Amino acid sequence: MQQEATRQLVEALELEFPVLCDPGNLTAAAFHLTHSLSDELRQAYLELGIDLPACNGDNSWVLPMPARYLVDAEGIIQTADVSVDHTVRSDPKQTLDALQALV
Repeated sequence: MQQEATRQLVEALELEFPVLCDPGNLTAAAFHLTHSLSDELRQAYLELGIDLPACNGDNSWVLPMPARYLVDAEGIIQTADVSVDHTVRSDPKQTLDALQALV
């Protein structure tokens, strides 16, 4: 389900760059960027009709944290932004400026 949803998003937005699909949150877990939902949040998700295990493609109630890493041509992380609050995301303008600085 997750890979198909990612493919559909890439097609719908006509993206011309690679988009990571992370079934089972394996990549996010490798960077210690996952958290398990509490029983209360699980119930709230279910009441909203959100079946997170089905979305994850496994039996987990785990979500990744929003994160942005900018990696230079040598493979060195130049900037990293991570938030435990899913409503806090990296500013696109700052991302573009930081990318421009890497060129």
